[in-house]
Amino acid sequence: MDENPSPLQKKDLQAAPKLKRVLGLWDLIFYGIVLIQPISVIGLFGIASQVSKGHMVTTLLIAMTGMMLTAISYGRMASLFPSAGSAYTYVGKGLNVHLGFLAGWVMFLDYLIIPIINTVYGALTLQRLIPSVPFVVWVVAFISIVTLLNLRGIRSTARSNEILLILMAVIISFFFVMSIRYLFISQGWNGLLSYKPFYNPATFNFGAIMTATSFAALTYIGFDGVTTLAEEVKNPKKNMLLAPAMVCLFTGLFCGFEIYIAQQVWPDYNAFPNVETAFFDVSARVGGALLSKAFAVVLCIGCLGSCLAGQAGAARLLFAMGRDNVLPGKFFSHVNAKTAIPDFNILLIGGLTVSISLLISYQGAAELLNFGAFLGFIGVNLAAFRQFYLLRPQGQKRHLFLDAVAPLLGLAVCFAIWISLPAPAKIVGTIWLLAGIAFLLIKTKGLKEKPIELDYNDI
Repeated sequence: MDENPSPLQKKDLQAAPKLKRVLGLWDLIFYGIVLIQPISVIGLFGIASQVSKGHMVTTLLIAMTGMMLTAISYGRMASLFPSAGSAYTYVGKGLNVHLGFLAGWVMFLDYLIIPIINTVYGALTLQRLIPSVPFVVWVVAFISIVTLLNLRGIRSTARSNEILLILMAVIISFFFVMSIRYLFISQGWNGLLSYKPFYNPATFNFGAIMTATSFAALTYIGFDGVTTLAEEVKNPKKNMLLAPAMVCLFTGLFCGFEIYIAQQVWPDYNAFPNVETAFFDVSARVGGALLSKAFAVVLCIGCLGSCLAGQAGAARLLFAMGRDNVLPGKFFSHVNAKTAIPDFNILLIGGLTVSISLLISYQGAAELLNFGAFLGFIGVNLAAFRQFYLLRPQGQKRHLFLDAVAPLLGLAVCFAIWISLPAPAKIVGTIWLLAGIAFLLIKTKGLKEKPIELDYNDI
């Protein structure tokens, strides 16, 4: 572009559509909290408590450390490459386009797993409310509702998420009040103040804690959604650095307190009537059946909303891949003429979700989701280290902590969590990754050509 554009060029530049920078730091933080929905840690409580031998609070704090450091890398990369592709874009542009494609490939696995994990937990919760109805019926009913809504083009909005968040806050606040009352009446200050949820020498096992951390880290998945707003943020260099890290900090402290209280109310992690819905038993102990059912209803609504968004996102990603001939275009790029919805993809995702939900556990789905997510986190941390420390933007001084220590430490923590995933998740995830490598080698003729770009902008 000319350094001194003509009046006509100036007019064209002024007329070009641009997103307005209107969002402040707290707008981003609130948006991130809505995305993560910290109450979702409730679904992880029973399993993570058992696997960690009563140290779930510790697992959340370990994961928070890795997520905050990774969030700094995400924020800094977002300031360089604002894009809907997130890890896919950051790894591709920060490291290598072929590695970026593989980051996108494992992200694609996550998009497929999100509807499954929400369907499984939504069905488990509904079965807890009405035990006489079999799990398979709830799975089919749940995903049928989601699929029909998406076929009609109905999607959850930010306003509905805000209302849900307020409802969650009211219920969890009531839980806190009732739990503190219960503990003080039954045990006095000893019930409220204890180090055992953090460290119990009788059951402490570092290997078990790291395995549980690889599961409990699901609490933080979604914080990177904040980076998609990079083009609409005031002072993005500062706010995109702070917002993702602050979202992770809030989530870790809030969820940590939530689980600390739950562990104090129900310290015997081996005595849950149903490990997957254990938090409902904790809430029933302090607030009766009404509080337990209130949690169940809110979680069902939250699972429904997440499943709607997850199925829609997966269907649109398949559409983009079909449109770009990554997948057979005749099927995957088909759009309903009346609703402008990729209906074949939605039906396909719905069928896959029902089938896989009947074959995989909630824990298995969560761990498989974390396989892809943490590979992406490792890649983003490495890309941030390369971009800001090794390459360093011209005229910018090196900052040892931000440019080197933070991304490398974040990489190390994320790798420790990823390597601690149970074998089944690593086996299935590795098979998926190898399939992606084979696909990449074929499409690029042995890495001699640029890989096909995955389009995340319409999701």
